[in-house]
This record gives sequence, structure tokens and C-alpha cells, in this order.
Amino acid sequence: MSARYAVIGITVACLCAGCSPPSFLVTPVLNPSALREQVVRPGEGIMPGKIVIIEVEGMLVNTRGDGLLGRSENPVSLFVQELDKAARDPMVRAVVLRVNSPGGTVSASDAMYEAVRRFRQKTGRPVVASGQEVIASGAYYVACAADRLMVQPTSVAGSIGVIFRTFDVSGTMMLVGMRSEAIKSGPMKDMGSPLKPMTDAERAVMQAMVNEYYERFKQVVAASRKLEGQRLEQASDGRVFTGQQAVAAGLADGTGFLDDAIELARQLGKAPGAEVVIYRRPHGYGGSIYAAAEGHPQTLELRLAPAEALLPTGFYYLWQP
Repeated sequence: MSARYAVIGITVACLCAGCSPPSFLVTPVLNPSALREQVVRPGEGIMPGKIVIIEVEGMLVNTRGDGLLGRSENPVSLFVQELDKAARDPMVRAVVLRVNSPGGTVSASDAMYEAVRRFRQKTGRPVVASGQEVIASGAYYVACAADRLMVQPTSVAGSIGVIFRTFDVSGTMMLVGMRSEAIKSGPMKDMGSPLKPMTDAERAVMQAMVNEYYERFKQVVAASRKLEGQRLEQASDGRVFTGQQAVAAGLADGTGFLDDAIELARQLGKAPGAEVVIYRRPHGYGGSIYAAAEGHPQTLELRLAPAEALLPTGFYYLWQP
């Protein structure tokens, strides 16, 4: 309760001082307790088996988010924990990935993709990816590890490609009489620094890295979607597609909603009466298959801007219009 009052007090103070941003986002920070299973749709019959829904949501980064009053959970860590829990349960017949994300860092996306691939290899159980509003870039990369990939007709899908994000603030610094000087061990040590313009040599190094990550992405798509040649090149030029366009381009198996993905998972898992479960921290509540993953807040995190707007320099599989 005191945390809530603190947030209210800070918000009011900023508003009164005239220094507030356009909006505040107050996000619950998860209780770091063991995951517990919650049934969101009962099964039919004796020992019907289980279908587990696991989320791929928001920015995919391999780190905990920092806030004024707490830290949010590492999405890669949570994702791997949920897959491990599903793998240990012999009653789990299949997994549905509920994907709603524009992507994230190259390494986080790759780690989550590998976790799904290893889950399938270890357990032999099917995985169905279900795209919601957005299944783009790194999130699409993760979904390529599934046996089947479905999107809603109105989903935003694709954005296959890599972007290296950096800024050049050296001109602004000159206007205020500031100059940065780095003592470095080699000419490339401060490569990509926002405090100086990028040289042609530095740009060539960065472009080579982007190209390598891009080729890796295309290889994943080619292997998963059985695309090659001109079809692969057209699908992987960075554009986004509607759900129906994604199916026509070969990037998805079909259109459908989460219920359709669950039914497909039941078919593939040979468990037509399987119950549907989600994993939650203690005190969390999920009343339906569309319930968000956040549990009961133990602290509050105050963000003054969307996380996507404050991304650090780095390589991303990310759609950010």
C-alpha cells in the first residue's frame, strides 16, 4: 500500500512542477516465487492431459527491467522456466506459444528460439505458435521454432531483419561547448559510441555484423518455413505483413485465433480432451486463456516512457515503426 502512495505522490509532484512526461506507466513487478499451475479450461475424460500456454510478450531482452520502485522479471529466464516446467510434467501433451511482441535483442530472441527447439527435441511434444496483435522480428524468430505457426487475420507479422541502434549526439555537444575524448587501446574500442560520428571503417564492421545476424535469421526462416530463392528474399526484406498476407507469403501455416491454436495443439498432441493450463507466480490470477502473465504486485515499477523508446545501443531483431 505504501508503494502505491509513493507512486501517487511522485506523480502529483511532477504534475505540479510542470516537468511531467505525457504519461506514466505503472507496471506490477512480479513476485519471484516458484511457478504454479493454474487451470484456465477444464479437460474432459479421465487423465485428459494438458496443453500449456506460454507467453512470448513485450520486449524480448535477456535482463530484468529497472524501475523506480522495483525490477521486473527477466523475460528470457521466465520463458525458459516455463518450458522446463512443462518438460518435467509427463501429463503435458503440447505447448501453445501465445506471441504478442515486436521482438527484441538478437541474443535474447536466439536464446528463446533455442529453448523451444531443445524442448521439442527433448520431449517430442508439439509446439504451436499463435500470433496475436504483433508477431514481428525477434518474436517471429522465436515462433519459427514451433511445429506450426498460426496468425490472426489482423496480426502484424514479419519484419525479418536486423537493426543496429545508435545515436550521434556530438553535434549537440558542440553546441553547448562539450567535447568527448576517449583514451582507448585500439581504434575500434569506442566503435558505435554516440559521442562521436561513426567512421567508414567502423560502419563496415557494424554492417558485417548486421549481415551475419541477418543471414542467421534468414536461415531460421528458410528451415522453418521451407522458403528459398525469390520467395525468401521478398519475405525477408524487413517489411511487415497482415496475417493473411503472411500466410500467402509462406510465413505462417494459417489464420486463426488462440482457441484454434489450442485445438490444433490438442490434435497434434493426440489429446482431444486436454485441459488448458498456464503458469503463474503465487497470488497471480488468470481467469481465461487470454489472461496476462503478471501476478499480484509485491512492489510497483514506475516507467516514465515505453521501454522501446529507451533502448540501449545494440543489435536488435525488432519492429519499431
